[in-house]
Amino acid sequence: MASLQLPSSLHGEPLSNSTMFMGMRAPLTFSPYTLSGKHLHSRNQFIVFSKKLWGLEEAMRIRRERELTSVTKVKRRPPLRRGKVSPRLPMPDHIPKPPYVGSNLLPEISSEYQIHDSEGIARMRAACELAARVLDNAGKLVRPSVTTDEIDKAVHQMIIDAGAYPSPLGYGRFPKSVCTSVNECMCHGIPDSRQLQDGDIINIDVTVYLNGYHGDTSKTFFCGDVSDEMKRLVKVTEECLERGIAICKDGAQFKKIGKRISEHAEKYGYGVVERFVGHGVGTVFHSEPIIYHHRNDEAGFMVEGQTFTIEPILTLGSIDCITWPDNWTTVTADGSAAAQFEHSILITRTGAEILTTY
Repeated sequence: MASLQLPSSLHGEPLSNSTMFMGMRAPLTFSPYTLSGKHLHSRNQFIVFSKKLWGLEEAMRIRRERELTSVTKVKRRPPLRRGKVSPRLPMPDHIPKPPYVGSNLLPEISSEYQIHDSEGIARMRAACELAARVLDNAGKLVRPSVTTDEIDKAVHQMIIDAGAYPSPLGYGRFPKSVCTSVNECMCHGIPDSRQLQDGDIINIDVTVYLNGYHGDTSKTFFCGDVSDEMKRLVKVTEECLERGIAICKDGAQFKKIGKRISEHAEKYGYGVVERFVGHGVGTVFHSEPIIYHHRNDEAGFMVEGQTFTIEPILTLGSIDCITWPDNWTTVTADGSAAAQFEHSILITRTGAEILTTY
């Protein structure tokens, strides 16, 4: 609770030590044997002055409480509810599919680090550039009344028009071509018939499979007039991603990513979700190394030519989560908002190249 401080002046006149009270200075005392005539008049003046100052202090306290209440009072959003999920969209036969398509099992995370030669790096750049371009165009669709299902259809068409496969489609029974996570949804939201509302935030997570390589990226977008509180959460989440990337280079420790992200998030009182992690990416969708976004003591060093994602999720409240019966959609346990950003990066000798830009 913020403490109330007395003003250093009143009506432009400085307050001397003799007029400070309430334990901040020794109180003035008056002897009954000395208070007479002019002194008694001075005492009465002091009592009036004290009452005025007390009244000013009380008025300031009430005003401060009202201001604090107005700042902290947040318009409560209705909780996220599942809409109708439309049938899976068809894929042209000529587009190559990842090996997991057609299996109902969730693929295991590969234990092999993905380190590429020059040809592999060129293909990674192409896949990641496409993913970034699709994500940017998907973000332009975000506005009130648009459904996440409409966004999914647009993303699906953009990807197949480029001769690529939408990596989420058919991954462990995921039924759509993109993940759309609204408000309290941490990640893996399944597009459906729910219309976006004014004031929503939405993370769109795009991964494409092009020429045998996956490019993976996500961003949180504003829908209409978003509150300052939500804007700040989104801004700080993106800054956390930038700070995590900034320490990456050949020979750097993986654990420094989580340290940098946590340090920045904690300045604003945000939670850093521990359950979901970054991962190696390339010819395999998910592989080692596992990238923790919170403080950790995991061993391991980055290697030149290696590619992986960094994708922190920050929350306004609890980092605990609940997964819906669809086994994918995961929301914050307390209903507080969550934001996420993600890039695929390439480790170089002196730093990191962000591949998911164009």
